Amino acid sequence: MIPLRPLDVGEILQGAVSTLRQHWRTAMVLAFVVGLLTESVNALISGLLIDDTRIDDLNRNSDPSVSDILHALSGTAAASLLLIVTSMIGVVLTAGLLTTVISRAILGRPTTLCSVWQDVRPRLTLLVGLALLIPLALCAIVAVPAAPGLLIALAGGESAGASLASLGLLIGIVVSIWQWNLWSLAAPALMLEKQGIKAAMKRSLKLVNDSWWRVLGVQLLMMLIAGIASLIIQVPFALIADAAGDNSINSVFSASGDSSWTTIIIVAIGGVISSTLTLPISAGAVSLLYVDQRIRREALDIELGRAAKVPGYEAPAARVGAER
Repeated sequence: MIPLRPLDVGEILQGAVSTLRQHWRTAMVLAFVVGLLTESVNALISGLLIDDTRIDDLNRNSDPSVSDILHALSGTAAASLLLIVTSMIGVVLTAGLLTTVISRAILGRPTTLCSVWQDVRPRLTLLVGLALLIPLALCAIVAVPAAPGLLIALAGGESAGASLASLGLLIGIVVSIWQWNLWSLAAPALMLEKQGIKAAMKRSLKLVNDSWWRVLGVQLLMMLIAGIASLIIQVPFALIADAAGDNSINSVFSASGDSSWTTIIIVAIGGVISSTLTLPISAGAVSLLYVDQRIRREALDIELGRAAKVPGYEAPAARVGAER
């Protein structure tokens, strides 16, 4: 499926697409289950937390205080944050599940749903724990620098508190992006190296540390490709809901709007379909990035060649015996 040498960006993308094409049943079933779970949660979040009446009241207020702004935006901000968290959980889960498919494909082993499930089942609890821990840790990284400013603003120093909170939020976002990239290969490490959650996160730090910018660039490119494809898939569903009179086109682009449950369900169906088609590509790229980093740092290509019984990769003793 991939050449047994360090991979360039095109080969990582080609490998992810090849996995989806050759083993589409297994990959899409796994992505569908994850997409169904995450989009169902997203639909509930959108329906229960987002309320446009608060924003309308804020727009009618000519001189809103910081408390008024926080009250008006609290529901939308909380919903947006939860939507980001559930999306990240879905990506981590799919990356861990697809790693098993890709590892089997590289070694030429069966990739049926049953065979993959046998490998995944003993590690599933740890994978779910990792998928929950990483987004929560990143949210804490963002929230901690912004908390002092928010407390000052609520205590009465609105101008100074808002400025300090904005600066803290910006710092937190930058640090969280840095840390997210360092932890991005934790799911493949957890699944393939049979490590615990903490050990897998440390393993990811080690693999990414000296190649931070390269790993980030590849991931951003894959996210851009998956995002464009997802948008193309979801827009028709928003148009269908819009034609029904729900005015939902904005719900594709943001977590705002006073949408009905009909709109939310239609858009969620589009989200499940887009997740089923795009998650295997983005998650597959993460898995292949893990393989690539280990090839570059630890000569994993030799181990893979021997495991797959590729000619020329035999152990020295076996090679000497074959020559005799």
